[in-house]
Amino acid sequence: MVADVCAVCGKPLPGRKGRTGRSSVYCSAACRQKAYRERQRGGPSVQGLIEDIGRRVAELVPQPASVLYSGVTELSAEVARLRRIARVARDSAGDSVTQAAVTEAPVLTEADFAALTESHRREIQVHCYRMTGSYDDAEDLVQETFLRAWRARDAFEGRAGTRTWLYRIATNACLDFQRRAARRPQRYEPIPGMNHGTGEAPDRLTWLQPYPDDQLPSAEEQPEAAAVSRETLELVFLAALQHLPPRQRAVLVLRDVLGLTAAETAEALGLTVASANSALQRARPTLRDHLPRQRADWTATEPTEAQRAALQRYMAAAEGLDFAAMTELLGKDVRLTMPPNPFWFAGRDALLEFLRPTLDPASPMFLGHWRHLPARANGQLAAGGYVRRPGTNVYRAQVLDVLRFDAEDRVEEITSFEPHLFPAFGLPLRL
Repeated sequence: MVADVCAVCGKPLPGRKGRTGRSSVYCSAACRQKAYRERQRGGPSVQGLIEDIGRRVAELVPQPASVLYSGVTELSAEVARLRRIARVARDSAGDSVTQAAVTEAPVLTEADFAALTESHRREIQVHCYRMTGSYDDAEDLVQETFLRAWRARDAFEGRAGTRTWLYRIATNACLDFQRRAARRPQRYEPIPGMNHGTGEAPDRLTWLQPYPDDQLPSAEEQPEAAAVSRETLELVFLAALQHLPPRQRAVLVLRDVLGLTAAETAEALGLTVASANSALQRARPTLRDHLPRQRADWTATEPTEAQRAALQRYMAAAEGLDFAAMTELLGKDVRLTMPPNPFWFAGRDALLEFLRPTLDPASPMFLGHWRHLPARANGQLAAGGYVRRPGTNVYRAQVLDVLRFDAEDRVEEITSFEPHLFPAFGLPLRL
């Protein structure tokens, strides 16, 4: 059963009559902040987490179904957290050479260390994603960060706080990765026989991937930076970041996104304060040069109701094979890219020329019948597209379209991603 008292002070929670969405577990902003500070100090112990899971299991009731579902959802989140802690502890155990303290100073066990770092997992993953532009690489780099942190735990004195310490390790793990990968943005090349339009070829980032909004730190986990996390994850911002040399990128993210001081940034990267400030001064104009003209200040906003309606029309047009409706939705200068694939189109006429035969059942290039599920990626509206091929009866995951709109709420940019990340967005691989 869902608790009806605050998790911090034990006072009754506000009534939820007429409200929808996720239930709060705190009665006030003050209690939310107190819980956040507790997590910053490491959160509950592993034993405490196990006991909490046992309590939640005991409180489950089979009826009504809505209460059971809510209780199981909260329980699943706690079990998933314990699983991640156990995995980090297991992976760290290979580096441990002693099971007991060899000095009088307390020594963290693998499980307690994993619990200490787990509360920062989401924001560290977001940081690695900003640095690399790849969801898959960010997941790997989070594991690398925690392993490095475990190996360096004896050097951690706690003066800077766990969060700052982990950011320093994560940033350097990302820089090491970028030195190995040596990725550089390229320009899309024309494909023989394909009309790409008359617009300029866009930048090609073969490693660019979307990030699920549901995995961003919540206001309860990171209250003072939740909005910033979303505003600096939009795809145009991520793509612009990739044009910066890795060290300039790191300085800009640490200073302008995370709000670290010049001294903290310099210490994290092993630079002088003057060098860090110089890198920031070079990074800012380069970033602005690669952002759309109307987004030079990189400030994003939540999708409007008109844009949400446009997303519904976009999905309906594809599902109804309605070419005229699709034409009406697209802006004149719409652009489509499909990382990592080489296909690209600049301008409505070129894109429609590509789409027309795929939406025409009489065409030999007819792709099939579509269904869509709405999604959110990088703070933007998105649609998970499923295709039922001619002669089949199953809709299979085909593409995740992330949309950006112009001032008239027409689709200005479509970034189409391959479907292997559907599970990360809570989307099935077939319908």
